[in-house]
Parts: sequence; structure tokens; C-alpha cells
Amino acid sequence: MKARVIITPKKAVLDPQGKTVQEAMAHMGYEGIGAVHVGKYIEVELAPGMDGAVAEARLHDACRKFLSNPVIEDYRLEILA
Repeated sequence: MKARVIITPKKAVLDPQGKTVQEAMAHMGYEGIGAVHVGKYIEVELAPGMDGAVAEARLHDACRKFLSNPVIEDYRLEILA
């Protein structure tokens, strides 16, 4: 079993990396590109036999405490079979 954590800047927070990527894409001729948001992708392999609900609770805790900055970032957690 694996878990996937996707962390992105909150919509209200300035994303300078995203803005740079957006401008670079426009400069390179990619048309129709709107807002770009740059984030983090984390994949966690869970121990065999670990209870999915326990794993999810622990990972939510880790996301709130140190994987993301809840002041400026949102996260999405997915448990994969």
C-alpha cells in the first residue's frame, strides 16, 4: 500500500515559482496557459499489513506538522491500494 501527498500553495498566496513557469511558457510560445502553481509531490510506501485508517490518520498528522506549511500551503492525501 502507498500514499500520495500533493502539496500546493494556497490560492491566496503569491506563487513566484508558478509565475516564473507561466511567463517562461508564454515566452516559449505556449499559448493559452493560465495560472501555474508549483508544488511538491511525496509518495510514501506503507508497511505491509498496516491498517489504512491508522496510516491515513498518521499521515494527516505528519502533513499538518511538517510536510506542509498550513499557513501558506494546502495538501491532498490519497491512500492507494
